[in-house]
Amino acid sequence: MAFRGQFDYSLDAKKRLNVPAKFRPAFANGVVLAKALEPCVAIWAPETFEQWTESFLGNLNPISKERRSLARYFSGNSWDVELDSAGRVTLGQPLLEYAGIEKEVVVVGNLDHIEVWDRARWQTDQKELDSEIVQIAESLGHPS
Repeated sequence: MAFRGQFDYSLDAKKRLNVPAKFRPAFANGVVLAKALEPCVAIWAPETFEQWTESFLGNLNPISKERRSLARYFSGNSWDVELDSAGRVTLGQPLLEYAGIEKEVVVVGNLDHIEVWDRARWQTDQKELDSEIVQIAESLGHPS
């Protein structure tokens, strides 16, 4: 499943997030909540998270400082959880603090995972991206 779109939500008093109903089947085997590289919470299916981390860790020398640091960052800042019967996940305090999330969030599809952003931070990020996207795209060139 490719995750696409944006969805506005509010966390409840217990810091639970409703995962959009159309995405829930992708998490039938569990959920990995993780710090993303940007200040947001990434939500992965376990097998996709493993594939993603292996895509960059697998090519690194297993005893290199870079590999150890990356492995520690992504393993130490990710948690295996389950959707509850209402399709919710509880976002833990370390993730909430990292992402600057209090209550109002945007759930964003990012192809192979979803991200949870503080709504105000998301709006600021999108304004910046709108002004930079053409330059970013042009700088990459065309692969042919």
